[in-house]
Amino acid sequence: MTSLKIIIISRNCYPTVGPRAHRSTELAKKLVRMGHKVTIYALLGNFNYDNYSKETGITFKTLGVSKLGVKDNTNYYNRSFLAKGIRRLFSKLLEVPNIELIPMVKKALKKECEIDYLITIAQPHTIHWGAASYISKYNNKIKFWVADCGDPFMKNPFDSHPIYFAKFEKKWGKLCNHIIVPIEEAKKAYYKEFKGKIEIIPQGFDFEDVKLHDYSPNSKPVFSYSGIVYENHRDPSLFLDYLSELDYDFKFIVYTKPNKLFDAYKGKLGSKLEIRSYIPREELLYELSKMDFLINIKNSSGVQQPSKLIDYALTDRPILEITSSFLEASKFNDFINGDYGNKLIIKNIENYNIANVAKKFIELYNKSS
Repeated sequence: MTSLKIIIISRNCYPTVGPRAHRSTELAKKLVRMGHKVTIYALLGNFNYDNYSKETGITFKTLGVSKLGVKDNTNYYNRSFLAKGIRRLFSKLLEVPNIELIPMVKKALKKECEIDYLITIAQPHTIHWGAASYISKYNNKIKFWVADCGDPFMKNPFDSHPIYFAKFEKKWGKLCNHIIVPIEEAKKAYYKEFKGKIEIIPQGFDFEDVKLHDYSPNSKPVFSYSGIVYENHRDPSLFLDYLSELDYDFKFIVYTKPNKLFDAYKGKLGSKLEIRSYIPREELLYELSKMDFLINIKNSSGVQQPSKLIDYALTDRPILEITSSFLEASKFNDFINGDYGNKLIIKNIENYNIANVAKKFIELYNKSS
């Protein structure tokens, strides 16, 4: 097998906790093990990568420091009054602060010159825009480019954008060799003229690194949810209303970012509701494996699927899928009583093994050769 020079560009990577950072890092680690030379460009911050680079074989290079306030891998971002003002005024109109990644990506690609395989990771999609801007001028410098999209941009049901950004999406869609989406349904969220370029490669996980707790039923029902919530889309409000009316003891543990949707229920539920900050994935899987069951709030849109479902499946705990309208009270009562007959089944789990995911990325390149 020929060793390829592979460049992965992402806003964040290890040690940032998040789906896109995970995608970048795990894919790079596996591609190195397959014999390729892999460099990750990201907003590295002041994190020291010497040991991690030796451990994984990945070369880490920084995109630079954002002046407008894009968070780096150490969670730093510009908090100055001026930067805050610019973000507030131009967030929607100009995609601030992520618009700053366009020149950062172009500068990184200029440094690399010849590249066998470029993988750009969104979000944010401005990373694709930066790559497209470079390739439109130096299309002979990069042999093969795939644009990986965890979520859509222009047709994202959770986040609308001004129509004039369509030209940016159509530009990178025209220039890249393939558009990568995680599920079949996501194809509908991209322009029809690029339908033939879209390939499905889901989020990848290293199954070998999973360490689980030796589960035994808890003395009272303990269940958990991990992830971001959105008002009216992936909304736990009605579920929390239902929990507030229950007169028996339980514990609902949520791993999430600070969110007002949960704040309103702290008084009602007291110690029954525990909000925890995000933790590294390995730790999260271990903690989730202690739960009696796990909660997934289904997206109101069919074009997106939370990658945490695979993490849930790896914990070997039953999954209860609910909707924002919470019509699943009967199923929830069954789960509380230890009846998991209606648990969500994640099919074809091996499709999410990082070994198979990385293999699919290389197969795309080989088909083009």
